[in-house]
Amino acid sequence: MENLGISMFEIYKNKRVFITGNTGFKGSWLCAFLQHLNVHVEGYALPPATQPNHFELLKGQYKTSFANILDKERLNAAIKNAKPDIIFHLAAQALVRPSYTDPVNTYETNVIGTLNVLEAARQCDSVQAIVLITTDKVYENKEWQKPYTETDELGGYDMYSSSKACCEILIRSYRNSFFNLKEYGSGHHVLIASARAGNVIGGGDWSADRLLPDIAIAASLHKKVLIRNPKSVRPWQHVLDCIFGYLLLGAKLLKGEKAFAEAWNFSPNSAETKNVEAIADIAKQSWPAIDIEFAKLNNEVHEAGLLILDNTKALTLLGWKPGWDTHTAVEKTITWYKEFYNTGALQTGQQIIDYLKIINA
Repeated sequence: MENLGISMFEIYKNKRVFITGNTGFKGSWLCAFLQHLNVHVEGYALPPATQPNHFELLKGQYKTSFANILDKERLNAAIKNAKPDIIFHLAAQALVRPSYTDPVNTYETNVIGTLNVLEAARQCDSVQAIVLITTDKVYENKEWQKPYTETDELGGYDMYSSSKACCEILIRSYRNSFFNLKEYGSGHHVLIASARAGNVIGGGDWSADRLLPDIAIAASLHKKVLIRNPKSVRPWQHVLDCIFGYLLLGAKLLKGEKAFAEAWNFSPNSAETKNVEAIADIAKQSWPAIDIEFAKLNNEVHEAGLLILDNTKALTLLGWKPGWDTHTAVEKTITWYKEFYNTGALQTGQQIIDYLKIINA
């Protein structure tokens, strides 16, 4: 990845970046990364949903409009006033289990919210590129060993997964209808792409039913944590690997490279995929205070037991690759929480510096 990070960051100099969902876990890390590079950022999101939360702890020096993406007038005004060159759309109802209890909000937020962002961008002359974040769960999951490629069938057993699959169809339709690649440079000047990643880990996530946050919170309270479905397999990766992929993809769009206006998987290499039990074991090695009990809980909602993505396209065409393997990603995550709970210190800035050294090596 020779100088890939350095050359990419040059593209963002003097660009204006608009991020929806910047008060969330991935959104706050994306803002922190861009601010470290002195890029102009503006955000649009609901107030943070948890206490504590990464967004407020960072004390970012940039404007955020606290509003719902279902509020079309406020969203349109925020994007128009920000005059962004690129939009990263991360705002979402991002959890599987709440989608069972509130399917309407899940669909409204994820599908109609994405529609509102695309419409607002279409009305804003400054926008050149849009990166829309979906999930690895957009695929019709047959729970097989074969990793899913970007051209595999879309689907979704649960309401969250199916809502994100709907977003992918919507994005494709907008690309065909309003941002057609054949008309790029003449009829319009916008390129859009979607990014699919799942089981993203890192410090600063306090969402409910997250494996490593649940483990860390229990450790901070000197309590045992009960972990469900220890054999479930996922492509675990650090949030900075995802963010680097999103930014690299956005840079290609900003350069006007039409071939990148597609869907992209960002995931660890297939050999890195691990089950819940293995991830928990790595976490315990990083923080001996962690005490875990595994159990198959009763009355559980359906969640996929096996899901693996194929990252070949991003590796070969985009030039992206994971900076940290899964073991390192878990260690970095647990270290973040351990330092926060033991000393109150944030490891975010230092971990960004460490990551930049890897990708710029």
